[in-house]
Amino acid sequence: RYMSTSDGRPTNALFGFTSMVFSIIEKQNPVAIVIALDAPGKTFRHAEYAEYKGTRKETADELVVQLVEARNLITSLGLPTFELIGFEADDIVGTLSRQAEEHGYYTTVVTGDLDALQLVDDFVSVLTPKQGMTETMTYDRQAVIDRYGFGPEFVPDFKALKGDTSDNIPGVPGIGDKGAAELINQFGTIEEMIEKFESVPPKFQKRIEGNQEQMRKSKWLATIDRKVPVEFDFKPLSITPMQFEAAREFMERFELRQHGRNL
Repeated sequence: RYMSTSDGRPTNALFGFTSMVFSIIEKQNPVAIVIALDAPGKTFRHAEYAEYKGTRKETADELVVQLVEARNLITSLGLPTFELIGFEADDIVGTLSRQAEEHGYYTTVVTGDLDALQLVDDFVSVLTPKQGMTETMTYDRQAVIDRYGFGPEFVPDFKALKGDTSDNIPGVPGIGDKGAAELINQFGTIEEMIEKFESVPPKFQKRIEGNQEQMRKSKWLATIDRKVPVEFDFKPLSITPMQFEAAREFMERFELRQHGRNL
């Protein structure tokens, strides 16, 4: 709900974000935390498909102001962040989770974006908030199979077939969740469907015919890049007294009293 300071500065998003960060630290007890952010401007996907995410509305001014302050909060807590012009936060998450696996870490990705389910494997799980952080769902490989009927590696193929309205990924007109899952369970990847087109059921053939290139482009748009040029030292997280004091002052300035007590 909408919240503000006594002098009218909006704080609802800041309150929610801080709640999530504190909840992760308390409940997950991680060795290290990294926060990935979307950098300003277009990404490499826009260069190939100008309409990518073209249906999204402008961010409300009251949220933009809080996003700036959220960065200040992250800095005050000494939490490492990554953002890279030309790439999305998802690509950074995908790359760092791969690097973490190579360093022997287990990674929990915390995100509301189910595109990240394609990253799930024996070392990577995805935790999605349902109602703040009071109710969450953690996806391992079996949980992804239970949800979709196929493994995490086929999530981009699923998006290639059914599309994604939130990212303005077109997919194949007339193929929805059920049809996409049926095709994936029969063929696996969209490349296999295209190669064995004569074996595709006629009801899907007429929809796919002429949309093969669109399928390939949609899969490319939906695939997280796990080779972004970022590096993390994987040191355990520690917060200095100076950072602690900066975070406390931040809580006071925005009248986040409950979080100030929790700090």
